[in-house]
Amino acid sequence: MDWSDLPIFLAIARTGQLAKAAQSLEIDATTAGRRLRRLEQALGERLFEQGPDGQSLTPAGERLLTHARAMERAAAAIGSRDVGGPVRGTIRVSVSEGFGTWFVSRHLGALADAHPGLTVDLVASSGFLNPTRRETDIAVLLARPRRGPLLTRKLADYGLRLYASHGYLAAHPPLAAPDQLRDHRLIGYVPDILYAPELRYLDEIPGAPEPRLRSSSINAQHRMAAAGAGIAVLPCFIGDADPGLARVLPSVRIYRSFWLVTHEETRHFPQVAAFAEWLTALTARHRAELEG
Repeated sequence: MDWSDLPIFLAIARTGQLAKAAQSLEIDATTAGRRLRRLEQALGERLFEQGPDGQSLTPAGERLLTHARAMERAAAAIGSRDVGGPVRGTIRVSVSEGFGTWFVSRHLGALADAHPGLTVDLVASSGFLNPTRRETDIAVLLARPRRGPLLTRKLADYGLRLYASHGYLAAHPPLAAPDQLRDHRLIGYVPDILYAPELRYLDEIPGAPEPRLRSSSINAQHRMAAAGAGIAVLPCFIGDADPGLARVLPSVRIYRSFWLVTHEETRHFPQVAAFAEWLTALTARHRAELEG
């Protein structure tokens, strides 16, 4: 096997399309296809199936992907940091949409200034990449994983409260107790597509009705509340950051935790260690903002 063909394989696995993979590597698609076929012939197995939307991994491809990613990270770790010097290389970080958008992204410039050679892929979405399958180098999860070759520690606690726009509160009946929420329109998640059970916030508020406006996106819920559409449960680092929103029923407070997860085999890589240390120190400095 020609080891130089593995980057072709990894690029196709990431993009799902031969043409996009070739473009990312700055080679032509014909060359990428030829080198993929050479790799498959050397291994004696088909690595991708052709579908209507591009290439998808076969079982053999999935097996190779695990090893190829480990080799890629090991290669990146070699010489990625001089003793006492800044970190170089690429790190992928999976975080929840709200935490990534409203908190982590605001501070990434400081990390980039400290490590100019570091490339950070911040995957902030409704759902998480899986560190067990090496889809990400670091994941910040809402619950502690119970199995897998992972190193897990609590990153921070954070608080959630009820928020509404000043305009909404002025136009609707006053709120003095949770059971009065039945007279108001609530905003929340779509219950049957929750990506984590920890997002069932309204279950913890006595008397809270089912939300009438629902979205899988916390950013969309924030925008609805900011536009005066209703009352939403938001993390305090989102609700308190918007001057157009006010806390509703201050006695109602919900707590959750963020968990920092890395793979056992990569946790000592300079990029992974540097980012984990930076994020841990950052959340400690902003504890009051997170807890609300």
